[in-house]
Amino acid sequence: MDTQMVDNASEGPPSQRGSRPTSPGGTWRELKNTRVVEVSGLRNVDGSQDDVQDDQEEDSDTNQPYRYRPRTFPYLRYLPYRHNDRQYENFRTCIKKLYIAVAAGDFVPGATHWTRELRGWMQLKFDMPKQERIRLTRLYYELALAPGMESNAAERFSSMFMHLTKKKHYLRVGEDLYLDWRPLYRELKTLVLPSDAASVVTFNSGHPRTSTKTLIKLCLFAQLYFDPDEIPAMLEEILPYFSMSSPDTAFTVIALINLLLPTSHAPSSSKWQAQYYLPSLFHVWSLINRSKSTDNNFLDLFSRIARDGLVCESANFTPWGIFTNEQASTTFTAVLRMLEIPVSQVTSPYSSTVDAAQGLALALHRDQRKQPIAHHIARWIIYSLSPLCDSEPDSMLSKLEGLVQAVETFFHPSNTGAWTKNLSQLIFYLADFFVMRWNRERSGEMMVPESRRLNDSIKRRFVLCLRDVTFLGIFGKSGIAINFSLSSLQSLAYLEPELILPGALQRIYPSLRGSVEVHRTTSSIRALHELARIMTRTKGFRCHVTSLLGLTLPGIDANDLDKTIHALSFMQAVFYEIPMVDLTSTKAPNPDDTEETESTIDGMLASQWVTNQIERLEMEGVDIEIDYDRELSDAEEEKIVRSSTADFRAFVSTLLESVFQLLRNLPDATRLKSGAPEENIANSLPAAFTPLFSTMSPDLYDLALNKISEFINKHVVYQARDAMAFICSVLTKVDPKKALGVLLPILTRNIRTEIDENDAGSTRATGSEVLPRDKALIYNIGILSMSVVHVGSALVDFADELLVIGQYMHKNCKGTSATHASNFIHHVLLTLTMTYTVDHALYEEADIADGLSPDHWGKSIDPSRLNIKWHYSDRKEIDFAVEIFTKFGRGTLDRLTELISESPPIKRDGSGKDWSDEMSKLLVLLRLMISGVSCLLDSRHDIGVAPETIPSIDGSGDDDSMESEDETDGPTDAEYGATEDEDVKPTFRYPTGYQLQPGDKNYTQLHSHRLEIGDVLHRIHTFLTEKQQDDVTSFNALYTTYRSWFTDVGFERSAHVLDRVTRLFVADVGPFKVSGLRKSYPRPLLVRRANVYHLQRLRHNASPRHKTEPDLILLRDLVESSVCYYTEIRRTAQTAIEAAMRVIIGARPLIIPPLLEHFREAIKTNDFPRIKGAMYSLLFGNLTKPVGRDWRFAPSIIRSYVDVMDVDKLSIQKIATSAAFQIMDMTRQISRVVVVDKDRVDEIAPTDPEQLEKTKSQISKRHEVITKRFDFTRSRKREVSEELADVAKNAHWKKESRTATLVVGLSLRFEDVSSPTLVELLVKKSIDSHPSLRAIYNSALMGLFTFVDIRAVSDHKYENFVLDKQKVPGFFKKIPDREDPEMTNNYLAQFGQADAESYVDQDHPGWLVWGATIPAFEASKSSVLEYDDVEMGVRKHIGSLLDRDWFAKYFDYMKQEPRDQAYDRFRVTNAVSLTCAFNYIFTDLAKATFEDIQQLVNEIFADGSDKHQHRATAEILAGLLNAAVPLDPSSRANVWGYVFPVVRNIFEDGITPENQTYWTTFLDVILQNKDPRRSWPLVEWLASFRLDMSSNAAFKESSKITLLEHSILDLGWHFKLGDAVFDDFVNHVDHPYKGVREVMGQTLACLSRAHYHESYKDVQTLIEQERAASDIGSRPYEPSASFGTTIRSIFAQIEKWRQERPAGQQSASPYTSGSKTVLAWLESSLLSYECTQVVRFIPEILLQSLLHMMDIKEDPELQSRAYAVFRHLGNIPYRAGEEEDFVTACVRIGRHATSWHQRLRIMINIQAVYFRHLFLMPRARQQELFDCISAMLEDSQLEVRVGAGATLSGMIRCSPLSLRNSVIEKLISHFTDMLLKNPLPPRGSRKTNNNNSNASGSASSPAPGGIEQSRVVITRHAAVLGLGALVQAFPYTSPPPKWMPAVLATLATRAAGNPGVVGKSAKGIVSDFKKTRQDTWHIDVKAFETEQLEDLEGVLWKSYFA
Repeated sequence: MDTQMVDNASEGPPSQRGSRPTSPGGTWRELKNTRVVEVSGLRNVDGSQDDVQDDQEEDSDTNQPYRYRPRTFPYLRYLPYRHNDRQYENFRTCIKKLYIAVAAGDFVPGATHWTRELRGWMQLKFDMPKQERIRLTRLYYELALAPGMESNAAERFSSMFMHLTKKKHYLRVGEDLYLDWRPLYRELKTLVLPSDAASVVTFNSGHPRTSTKTLIKLCLFAQLYFDPDEIPAMLEEILPYFSMSSPDTAFTVIALINLLLPTSHAPSSSKWQAQYYLPSLFHVWSLINRSKSTDNNFLDLFSRIARDGLVCESANFTPWGIFTNEQASTTFTAVLRMLEIPVSQVTSPYSSTVDAAQGLALALHRDQRKQPIAHHIARWIIYSLSPLCDSEPDSMLSKLEGLVQAVETFFHPSNTGAWTKNLSQLIFYLADFFVMRWNRERSGEMMVPESRRLNDSIKRRFVLCLRDVTFLGIFGKSGIAINFSLSSLQSLAYLEPELILPGALQRIYPSLRGSVEVHRTTSSIRALHELARIMTRTKGFRCHVTSLLGLTLPGIDANDLDKTIHALSFMQAVFYEIPMVDLTSTKAPNPDDTEETESTIDGMLASQWVTNQIERLEMEGVDIEIDYDRELSDAEEEKIVRSSTADFRAFVSTLLESVFQLLRNLPDATRLKSGAPEENIANSLPAAFTPLFSTMSPDLYDLALNKISEFINKHVVYQARDAMAFICSVLTKVDPKKALGVLLPILTRNIRTEIDENDAGSTRATGSEVLPRDKALIYNIGILSMSVVHVGSALVDFADELLVIGQYMHKNCKGTSATHASNFIHHVLLTLTMTYTVDHALYEEADIADGLSPDHWGKSIDPSRLNIKWHYSDRKEIDFAVEIFTKFGRGTLDRLTELISESPPIKRDGSGKDWSDEMSKLLVLLRLMISGVSCLLDSRHDIGVAPETIPSIDGSGDDDSMESEDETDGPTDAEYGATEDEDVKPTFRYPTGYQLQPGDKNYTQLHSHRLEIGDVLHRIHTFLTEKQQDDVTSFNALYTTYRSWFTDVGFERSAHVLDRVTRLFVADVGPFKVSGLRKSYPRPLLVRRANVYHLQRLRHNASPRHKTEPDLILLRDLVESSVCYYTEIRRTAQTAIEAAMRVIIGARPLIIPPLLEHFREAIKTNDFPRIKGAMYSLLFGNLTKPVGRDWRFAPSIIRSYVDVMDVDKLSIQKIATSAAFQIMDMTRQISRVVVVDKDRVDEIAPTDPEQLEKTKSQISKRHEVITKRFDFTRSRKREVSEELADVAKNAHWKKESRTATLVVGLSLRFEDVSSPTLVELLVKKSIDSHPSLRAIYNSALMGLFTFVDIRAVSDHKYENFVLDKQKVPGFFKKIPDREDPEMTNNYLAQFGQADAESYVDQDHPGWLVWGATIPAFEASKSSVLEYDDVEMGVRKHIGSLLDRDWFAKYFDYMKQEPRDQAYDRFRVTNAVSLTCAFNYIFTDLAKATFEDIQQLVNEIFADGSDKHQHRATAEILAGLLNAAVPLDPSSRANVWGYVFPVVRNIFEDGITPENQTYWTTFLDVILQNKDPRRSWPLVEWLASFRLDMSSNAAFKESSKITLLEHSILDLGWHFKLGDAVFDDFVNHVDHPYKGVREVMGQTLACLSRAHYHESYKDVQTLIEQERAASDIGSRPYEPSASFGTTIRSIFAQIEKWRQERPAGQQSASPYTSGSKTVLAWLESSLLSYECTQVVRFIPEILLQSLLHMMDIKEDPELQSRAYAVFRHLGNIPYRAGEEEDFVTACVRIGRHATSWHQRLRIMINIQAVYFRHLFLMPRARQQELFDCISAMLEDSQLEVRVGAGATLSGMIRCSPLSLRNSVIEKLISHFTDMLLKNPLPPRGSRKTNNNNSNASGSASSPAPGGIEQSRVVITRHAAVLGLGALVQAFPYTSPPPKWMPAVLATLATRAAGNPGVVGKSAKGIVSDFKKTRQDTWHIDVKAFETEQLEDLEGVLWKSYFA
């Protein structure tokens, strides 16, 4: 379907082209005296605007809008050409073709191509009808998850689904679309949840799967559209898999709930509101304590529930959002954990051992880089805020304030650590989410009920909450933290400029004025950059802008380029907001006259005002707020703003001088490392000057032009040539005529002078070095080239001058200068031929004409009401461009022809390089000219044959043939393969303002000249190939020109124009993006967006074109050179050929055969360079996939790849190794069946019956082609596999190893499994003598075993294989009697008995909740799979080869010592392989017998003296026992009858430290995920173990316990034989040997853990009971009565032993031994998820016992173990109220313990429990802890007092503000009174008692006077430490709190002069205060009165003689 262009530039200028009443574009007009087209955003000429925008905005079928939010930017209306796009006709064609492809099963390349076409259609900003979007969304969701779909295709369809649902304003959640969650769950379940029959079917199906990463992304998008009414079904399906007995399933369930659970809220009529099931989720959360991943998952889920609940009117909204206070407090406690703030000496709140058990759940984690935990926390908090927070003292906002206050000191730059990024990131996301919600609520985009909308009060509190920490962060040490803090500052200033800007200016002014440390200056400039836009738009604060611009000028410093870049960025932001116009002159009406009078405002007014404001900022505190709305009238403020513009002229002059100075001091770019700051200067300068020049008044523009031209004329700064060129480029774009009039004469004169007088450019340059004499020439040419880029029609006015200087440079320049001269021609052509915007103004012309005023500062621009000026080439410009192209081109072609003639003007004597230089120079010019006119070249010119006759892969031709393509007769490439990838198919074309018409003179001339160029290029290639084979320079230039010749048609693809322009645009709009606002950009950037859209259309149209004869000739040239001798030539040719393949349809089938032929021939002749060239071309580029998919070519490349293994060249072998994966990918099996819901496909079928009938015939034809292709591919694979199998038999081992891998991939087929040849090869070679071959063939044999079983399990049907339908004999699903209250007990009791009716191998059923069924196997029946004839034939063949000799060799190889010690472990792969092999023995198919195996095992084990004997035996026995699992009972008993005695004997006496790990893994393999009754003899024997206290064989005892521990871990809650073991261990906790005690403690923990389960009868019961229990559900892990009795009895015994132990005993005692056992038990429990099980025993039993253990100095091991356990106590996640007894016990010990060590240590847990439970602990309990620590300050022991001071400081620091203030007030009063009321006695009495008291206050039989003296010293010391704790609690607060100066003065005057520890402590506190405030002392000093400062100075001053 041809999209015919209606407008043609060749018809005349725009004013003569007729009216455009039907154009969907805006209003058009040609500007007077210009050749510029202006397009208005207003649709109608009269200025009105229609309701319907951008063509069609409503669905004609439903009368519904295509989108719920109108487009902000009307892309189509701003195009400068008519664009009757016929997009909906194209869209319908796409849908029809997509339907045909999907219905026919043509997914690759058919469906993927039309998917790409649809995506391109959407990216061109066409709006899709809503109903079509819904249908396509459903279809792509179905295709992405369709069973059997190739993974690459599934990825494409997933991406399209995400693209369709990416924006929420297209489809409304809960109204337009619901998706079924089950297909997505089915895919995830297969990947991460255990199969029901996993104990027998130990493999997964091998059909293609969508990657886990893609599935997680799908969940993110699809979850919004899952029906909330499906929540019960979802929980019923997922929750029964939850089991903490095997924690990996629990983690997986939580991850699945997070990924799948709908977060949109159910209708009000449904009971399944969030609060109905949230208590159950909180309960599940509490089942996995101390897990970071679990916290992450639940915070992610809750944050999305909060987000979706906010807009749901039926949801009950509270001051905590849709959550309750208890839920919010619990979640905030988790937030504190996740921030991982270090507390005291306690460890992390998380346990690595818990998260280490995640297993496959790790695969379900979302990318933490894209969605960090801070993102979830912030989303949860912000979407839970509402005006209700103001009425509730403990609301969500109050908790946020408490959180920020608690961690405030960790934001300070001096307190940097691992937490810094998390904290700064959290503040950033909080601010960002708040701004987004605020804006979207006000725009109506987020439909929040009125009562929940954020208001000014909430906004103010929020900003105040984050303000101080944000200011701290912007001066941090971490670059990442600074970035986050600066973004947060911008967001907060956007919300409340009056609260943020004064504080910011208070910090910024001193930095810029140099009155503080230099390192703060850069941060201050960066902060200004972020705040610039807000300042220019805020009344009063905009008066500071010009002053700040002036202060930033010194930031342009060649010695600090980072600061320079930030200074320029700030200026750029300001220039985009304010006009650089002097506004001091104002016009006012004269009352006496009709004319206006002009008045001038004094320029000093603003200067004086700013000076006064700076003084005010210095005098005020940091909490300063300035409201200029009240302080300044509008008239006064306007006067100040106008006055501030008086110095613009001086500013511009100084700025330019600073930049010139900077440029003169830049180093040479050739000596810089990549990424150096100097590189960024060249980008930063034009970015800053673009808005500057475009906003200047004419007089300032003239000033800038004169200064720049003068600088260019007088200075040559070669190292700054790029920067200077860019500056001149942006200068000329603003006023091209004026600028070129000044610059062009200067530059042309300089160029001529350098060439004529200095002989510049006259000689060739070698390498990258530029001759000194050439530098000035290149400098001037570079500036000239950039000065003519995109300057519009003004260029024609200088046509003669440009033509003359171009010819002059071309004639006289050589080397590098010639390249620059050619680039000048390129730029001129681009400027003349391209369509682009020439509008850089900050305001509309009407605004400028009316006069600019302060009202225009920061003026918001409506993106839909722009008037954009475009350059749209007219006839004169095109004529000039064609003249340049033909004139330069003709001369170049003639010159090139002469060079390759028999008598060239330059001799090719082989010694000089002149001929090559001339050739390269001419080719470079040719290439750049082709690129320059690319927009005038028509890709449809001279196709050669009619498009409709051109065959294509899926019958899809270009637009002309889209209707007739499927009716074409004859075979196509599709019948054999899919060589053409979807990215080289034709696409729909849309108007882009193409100016020429076929038949036009210019059109004909251009295209004929291009063809002539192609012919000359071919002749040059022929000449060079014959005569100059080693001329690398010429070849490279030639093939680079080839590349442009192919790609630069219609669009300059080779320069990646769209990518570069888009990247620059994104960088420039970044600072102006505001969350929740759409395109709130300055006008120039909005204009640039229109230009980017035009380029997108151009790029879209530059789609692949049909090949012509010249294309074919040049392609053959490239193929020839891509395998030539020289590496550089090959690389350049390969690059060109890669580019050509992307743009020429049908290029790949032409390129591949000759390359394959070259590859084959090169191997035969050992031509190494050609081999490399062919391999790189075929296997490392865009040909790899097409060759692999097209089995006309794949066999050839596979054969050649195998042959290349014989080439004796190391570099080629390395290439072959790198290509191995690509070759293996070719051999993988392709799916023959894809299961897709027909109803979903039929939804997009044509509705017209006639069209539908025609479509069905096309579908059948297409399906026939697909079937033929599949059959062809299958037959070729079979041929190749047989051929390679023969090769593998006799090849060298290296070649054989590669070949074997390919043979397996090619040979395994579902239809007949495999060929006899392969079967024999694999079985025999799996015992090959070469270890590498043996490993490969073993793996392949395992694959063969598995493939046979997969086919049998699938009931021999491929459909079942794809759908994962399994048929396993003996497997059934039990229906549990969930109404029976004793069902769980009866169920568990079965596992304690040997007999079983059925085996339940899965661990998860019933642990948390009972599902509807229990997967089980009948115990009395065999589960051996049933095989059909095909499978049995293969099995018999395999069995015939498995004789005794095969097993003997296999076992011998297993026993060999591994070459790498890393492999010295139990190898599960061996056990699995043997399991399969033994299956053949037990089914009587193998030649070997079970008796043979027994004999071989006995021979292998021999005497068991070698560890490798043990390893091999363990692997063999594990294989035997696993092979016995599916057998009938008698066969199983037979196997166990042999294996068990062997294992028992080894376990009894054969375990050593060397072989222990083999046997523990053996246990894991045979017991894990299996019913214990399957291994009953072994389990029963292990459980019968009892300690022998008389034995001195410690390792023997410990090894048996280790084996028992592993069996318990493997069997989990199904292990029911542990009670006797538990009692035995408890009775012997004082075992004398350390090794035994360690494993005893761990086993006790395992046993107690295995007893717990919850077993709710169903999900409904779980939810109801948890809801009834509390808002956060019931408390898990409640200890049983027997457990409590055991704990009490153990610690009673330990206490008894403690009493009996003599003090100071050095040897071990029952007390120390028993304590260590119990500590091992406790440590294992506290580091595990069930740590809350011991909560109730901590206060009364554990705490005191642990403190006693830490007092045993004679046993350091006991001390350290006890201390390790003690530190965990504060990390236990107590529930609200549960910490009461713990706190009481801590207080009791702290106040009354007799040992000072215990009093000191208890403070560790006091601080930990206080901080960890900040949001759960009631105020009274917090006060109790403060009182305790305050009292401990008066402890008699100095160490306790010092520790109490540090603890008190930490507690105050992390307390919420309300509590903190009240506590501080009380403590100041209390400690001050202590100082005043306890004065030191007179000096004489002190002297009397001096011999009786020590400094710490401790006394040894003191006299009565000494006691009083000690008491006074202790009391005063306590007061000093208490006041010091208050001071040290705020080390970074600047200025210090108001109460602090008085406290410091009290310390200085009342205590600093005291002798001993009191005075020393007071002086230390005062001096530390001063030290930590060096950076901010200029601010802090203002908080003190003069007398207070004098008091401090008296303490800090030290005598010189001291």
